[in-house]
Amino acid sequence: MDEEQFPEVQGGGSLILAWQIRNKRVLVVAAGRILNVLNADAKVTVVSPRDGLNKEVAYRIEKGQVDYVDRKFEPSDLDDVDMVLTAVDDPEASTQIWKLCKERKIAANIADVPPECDFYFGSVHRDGPLQIMVSTNGKGPRLANIVRRSIAEKLPENIGEAITKVGKLRQMLRKVAPKPEEGPKRMSWMIKVSDAYSLEDLCEMSEEDMETLLRFYAPDKVPRLGCLKAMEGELDAFDGSFGFCVGWG
Repeated sequence: MDEEQFPEVQGGGSLILAWQIRNKRVLVVAAGRILNVLNADAKVTVVSPRDGLNKEVAYRIEKGQVDYVDRKFEPSDLDDVDMVLTAVDDPEASTQIWKLCKERKIAANIADVPPECDFYFGSVHRDGPLQIMVSTNGKGPRLANIVRRSIAEKLPENIGEAITKVGKLRQMLRKVAPKPEEGPKRMSWMIKVSDAYSLEDLCEMSEEDMETLLRFYAPDKVPRLGCLKAMEGELDAFDGSFGFCVGWG
């Protein structure tokens, strides 16, 4: 076997995942990255004496964005919890929470203590559905911010909106072709669409445009956007006369 065709293993990294925590229960002890988990639609509970709250956490509590328990952490707080974030200025208390999480097999992040973290947050750029995370595996958070900003500056301004449109088209396509065995064809056709249309085309595309475009899924064709708009309202009598402007991707 030719081993040169395979990439070399580079240990010491992390498995970077998009962790779906919608409606999962997240316990935050004292402060923490509350906004990160709220953006992921998690159900957040904050446990901390009121005099230990920072301004943002106090704001989230006042607005009812999180549940709040006004006292110090107790082991029973871990009941029915899926994730724990702590930022306690007490190393012994933090380690105790970490050990309890390990006993209960609950993923935890103990702020500023990399050995007591099941995961790291990294530095994230967000544009609608697009999320890009830069991680230094806990070694250089400030440098992660610098790298993230550099990447963000090079991204097209409309990339988030274009991704939103592609997501909407995929949802509509699944209604047109819902059968599991059509999965490969759906994927292949969506690749053609993504290759054929620019970001500007995708941003310009309306839901009516998408409905027209989906008429071409069955013959596995992708018309250019200008031709697509010209066809709207005329497809019921479509006889192939627009074939000159249909690309095969």
